[in-house]
Amino acid sequence: MDGGRCTTDCNSSTTSQAIVYFPYGTYLVHAPLTMPYYTQVIGDVNNLPTIQATSNFSGMAVLDADPYGPGGVNWYINQNNFFRQVRNLIIDLTQIEGTTGSGIHWQVAQATSLQNILFKMSQDSDTEQQGIFMDNGSGGYMEDLTFEGGKYGAFLGSQQFTSRNMTFNNCQTGIYMNWNWGWTLEGITVNGGVVGIDMSNSPDNQTVGSMVVSDSTFTGSQYGIRTAFSMDNDVPATGGTLVVDNVDMSGVTTGAIVSTDNSVIVAPGMISNYVAGNVYDQSSTQSRVEGSSTTAPTKSSNLLASNGDLYSRSKPQYGNYSADDFLSSMGFGCVGNATFDDTENVQNFLNAAASAGKIAYFNHGTYLVTDTIVVPANLKIVGECWSTILASGFNDASNPKVVWQVGNEGESGAVEMSDMLFEIQGPNPGAIMIQWNLQSEQGASGMWDTHVRIGGSYGTDLLLANCPTSQGANPSTDCFGAFMMFHASANSSGVYLANTWFWTADHDMENALNTQISIYNGRGMLIQSTGPVWLWGTSSEHSIMYNYQFDGVQSLFSGLMQSETPYFQPVPDAPSPLIGFNSAYDDPTFSMCSNSSDSSSVPCKDSWGLRVLNSKDVLIYSTGFYSFFNDYTQACVSSEDCQQNIIHIDNSQVSMYAVTTKASVNMIVDSAYSQTPVLASDNMDVYGSTVAYYNTGS
Repeated sequence: MDGGRCTTDCNSSTTSQAIVYFPYGTYLVHAPLTMPYYTQVIGDVNNLPTIQATSNFSGMAVLDADPYGPGGVNWYINQNNFFRQVRNLIIDLTQIEGTTGSGIHWQVAQATSLQNILFKMSQDSDTEQQGIFMDNGSGGYMEDLTFEGGKYGAFLGSQQFTSRNMTFNNCQTGIYMNWNWGWTLEGITVNGGVVGIDMSNSPDNQTVGSMVVSDSTFTGSQYGIRTAFSMDNDVPATGGTLVVDNVDMSGVTTGAIVSTDNSVIVAPGMISNYVAGNVYDQSSTQSRVEGSSTTAPTKSSNLLASNGDLYSRSKPQYGNYSADDFLSSMGFGCVGNATFDDTENVQNFLNAAASAGKIAYFNHGTYLVTDTIVVPANLKIVGECWSTILASGFNDASNPKVVWQVGNEGESGAVEMSDMLFEIQGPNPGAIMIQWNLQSEQGASGMWDTHVRIGGSYGTDLLLANCPTSQGANPSTDCFGAFMMFHASANSSGVYLANTWFWTADHDMENALNTQISIYNGRGMLIQSTGPVWLWGTSSEHSIMYNYQFDGVQSLFSGLMQSETPYFQPVPDAPSPLIGFNSAYDDPTFSMCSNSSDSSSVPCKDSWGLRVLNSKDVLIYSTGFYSFFNDYTQACVSSEDCQQNIIHIDNSQVSMYAVTTKASVNMIVDSAYSQTPVLASDNMDVYGSTVAYYNTGS
């Protein structure tokens, strides 16, 4: 994997990508397989290959995404360890002599995923083996994982993550949640073992911020979830926040939810709704809850599968298709060298694939486009190690134009898109990077492992040399980003996103030190679809106006959603340096900010983490909205006042579990309660502040 790649002295690079493919077979390894930056490890989806650790295996893990070097220093900065995949493997630790060993050391950040992996571990009572060892990071997404045996199926610790469809068979502990700021677990199956999920670090030293467990089944284990949450003795006050929603623990033998000493809090049975933490239930007044005494959240029926669970769908891999079912972009005539204008080629390629009923396969490359590409309905698109669409010439911010348009307005059909990346070359302040117009039935369409990256990478001309952090209140127009990263238009429906990262770069990925840069991107994700909409494991970071905006939505679910406020704000404050507000997209006017800051000089005109306008049936399972800087200084982090507001709910019905914010004085401002804020200081957690349940009612 290592030849000529970004390894020990690199930190990151976007010029040495690789797919490492394992055909069916058994591969014996006696030492870790280290994964350089920007690596996808892929096995045969139809016949999973086995990576077998030998009896004398020595090292941290069979696959290592962030090795430790001399002095305990990692190859990569864990929270910048982007762009990785591992899928379609069996990792077998059962032949290792002794008790130790891990399947994957997965210390990663955004744009990473694990999928379709079986971890085989020792069944011995003294085993120390673990399928996943995750000590740090800022992810992330994983799905379709099975763990057999071991002390821990998965030992987890990261800032935030979404995990779904994970099965634990006879693991002593299925999941050990060592630390987090927030984690969403959906579709967890536990069969046997002692503890399904353990999050029980001491109540007077909580390390787990919050956890949401939904649509899951625990059978045959002694305990379901072990928690250290304490109504009276939690340090910090909301540490160990726990939400359990629609989880069947009737097959647990002793206790469904237990304390650190295994005292039973909830007996075995079906748990429809359990909350431990601070609650704002149809009120701006806080209550502290441990139990099911809250009003159940509203779940729109069209967000649910036929069994009543939240609808979800794994990334398609097209293993049942033959090579003849694919049409190659470069075989068709696209160039993909980042300099030739491929607009006409790409459009013709997509049209041809749709007409022929082929899967449009983008060979790895960078496809320069200078006009809108319209994706025909009823098309499947797949990239190769994040094939890139590079936009250029979308310059008119007063008349924004779509780069990648999925369907025409009002059109019905289905589009699937996976493993693609969208970027800009130089400033493109009029570019709407992706617009989803298609009306689709549940399960017909989706976008998986597909990302928007604004600057920070080779060939974008938005790097340290021309976009340093020293630009101040009047930045160069050469460092403007795009108009908007993702737009689900008002007539779209059946919009499904999983593991998408919409990122305005905060650092130069080609710089060995990952030095910070300033890029001025207008807007993050705008959802105007009436629904249904599903967002599983999304991130949207560093846009000026907002990172997420739900406008006129009538049915939306989101798993953990993560954002960061631009590091340069409030210099300048929003909406500067943009040309102004665009009412066609319901831009925020920051009218609640009488000045640039409040009376305590806390910035007010900063990017919104989330705005929800004129919407209903919005269901959110965990947030992480962070504000880390004021003009690249961090004194405000410890004082928890980098900005005044971060979530705004206006004339909307919203149910939110495990809402975490960082360094925003007001967590939530809601017009339903005359803008009376939910204060961060009333809800302090291990990092930032957490509300277990926020419900506006019907």
